[in-house]
Amino acid sequence: MFKPSLTRLSIINAEYYAYHGVKPEEKKLGGKYEVDLDLYYDAKAAQLNDDVQDALNYEEAMFCISEVITGSDSYNLVETICSDILTMLMEKFKNLLKATVRVRKLNVPMRRVIGYIEAEQTIERT
Repeated sequence: MFKPSLTRLSIINAEYYAYHGVKPEEKKLGGKYEVDLDLYYDAKAAQLNDDVQDALNYEEAMFCISEVITGSDSYNLVETICSDILTMLMEKFKNLLKATVRVRKLNVPMRRVIGYIEAEQTIERT
């Protein structure tokens, strides 16, 4: 007999163009963002039935990311974007037990050469 295990479903490098940041020009001109998302759930029913109805639908998860990052709200902090994505996912998917999101801001307006800045946040259902 086996204990139930969690399946990790990952979305990697989802790309968006959005209008977030502290500086006014970031909110006006926008910039490129990338999002990674790790979703953890018990996929046993989905695996046994081979049915998307029993699975955690990653297309719907992508819609949640899009709603937050390209929606009408403009954020100052990537940390807030992470938090709002996770909150929406936990509300939408009752079978989601744990999730980690990473949001990367690729065009950082500063006088330094960097690849990107990134915020990561994890949430677990209690």
